[in-house]
Amino acid sequence: MVIKVFVATSSGSIAIRKKQQEVVGFLEANKIDFKEFDIAGDEDNRKWMRENVPGEKKPQNGIPLPPQIFNEEQYCGDFDSFFSAKEENIIYSFLGLAPPPGSKVTKLPEEASSLPSGDMAGEAQSAAEGTEKTEESGEHGAEKEENEDAGDLTGSQEKDEEEGETATEQNETEEVTEEGAEGDAEEAEADKGEEEEPGEEEEEEGDS
Repeated sequence: MVIKVFVATSSGSIAIRKKQQEVVGFLEANKIDFKEFDIAGDEDNRKWMRENVPGEKKPQNGIPLPPQIFNEEQYCGDFDSFFSAKEENIIYSFLGLAPPPGSKVTKLPEEASSLPSGDMAGEAQSAAEGTEKTEESGEHGAEKEENEDAGDLTGSQEKDEEEGETATEQNETEEVTEEGAEGDAEEAEADKGEEEEPGEEEEEEGDS
């Protein structure tokens, strides 16, 4: 099957020439077999094109403008139809051709089927990253606990030393207090003894 593209090589319309060039360039780039039919210099080509474009596809004046695309005798469409099919990636269906191996059309199902596995791979990677973060946080937590324990030990040692010093001071104070009390008692007894001596002298005088 050969794609027929009806063009007007001597058209004075810049828009028509651009459309023709785009269709021809696309077919050449994708290595699609086609044949150009010039309606400007060949009356038979012009007549055949006008007769084979379906009535509903003809403009209001009844004269279809190039480029017009056929697959052998079957009408494919005009430039607007061609452009839409190209944008929707259904150009081979538009032209009535089977897509070649390795084309984007045949790759679509493969790409769709690869998406779930890609998502699974992403989830697995996220899970692995989460595990690493958990391990790291565990190590940091252990280090923090060790530091806190060391701090508690140091603090308790200092506290014990302070309590020991306080107890020593209290003992010294108590000893001083006891010594002072003993001294006071001795002084009191001495005073008492001095008071009793005059009494004894009076008794001796009485006896004499």
